[in-house]
Amino acid sequence: MIAAGKVALVTGGASGMGQIFARRLAASGAKVAIFDVNRDALNATAAESPDIIGFHCDIASLADVTETVAEVEASLGPVDLLVHAAALMPAHALSEHSHEGMETLFRINYFGTTYMVRAVLAGMQQRGAGRIIVFGSIAGIALVPKMGAYCATKAAVNAYTEVLQNEIRDSGVRVHLVCPPAVNTPLVDQTLNTDTPGSMKEAREKGRLADPAKIIDAIDKGVAKDRDIIYPGEARLLYLWRALAPRLWWKTVMNFEK
Repeated sequence: MIAAGKVALVTGGASGMGQIFARRLAASGAKVAIFDVNRDALNATAAESPDIIGFHCDIASLADVTETVAEVEASLGPVDLLVHAAALMPAHALSEHSHEGMETLFRINYFGTTYMVRAVLAGMQQRGAGRIIVFGSIAGIALVPKMGAYCATKAAVNAYTEVLQNEIRDSGVRVHLVCPPAVNTPLVDQTLNTDTPGSMKEAREKGRLADPAKIIDAIDKGVAKDRDIIYPGEARLLYLWRALAPRLWWKTVMNFEK
């Protein structure tokens, strides 16, 4: 995915799939900058390897992103690979989800994506090389109750990334959209600690949440095959189910709420 000595930047790098990515990239010899807002987890992850360097960054702030990416490039060099995994995933019925909460969700999940991508894209285009991996979600396609705002943010991320990869296809910069299913990471805990969908509760109770390491394995394979959109784990099945039988999809997911 990236040659030894190259520079990778991983958002959400102090936990979950971002952390797994950071560890693997460092093990392959890359210089890895990780962004996170959890200072303790950031420091603990950075302490695992001399090739992982932690940077506190709030991706919801354009100024913070711009300043911190510039700091990374000043200390490590131009970013060759961006893995954007940071996100927020609370669950609330739309009739009860506050406007402020939804605005925060869009600021982090959608605008955080655009801020991060744009912060590294211009340099990559000037060099005619680079790779960007964006975590969208199958939740932006296979919608579920109590996660309407989250699904909307991820639908926006999915659309943004797919359009971008086609707009810049001939620039030498490759963009991959990853649409994973529900994965057993701390991100899911945010959902389970709020008004979680019944389908998510059952998946956790029955051990059906995807293994994050296996999801990263599938992403690695998808990138190696140069796929534009990667549906790891059961994501492709969910995509087809929602596309081909939408009424059955909604009947099934709503039955979990009874």
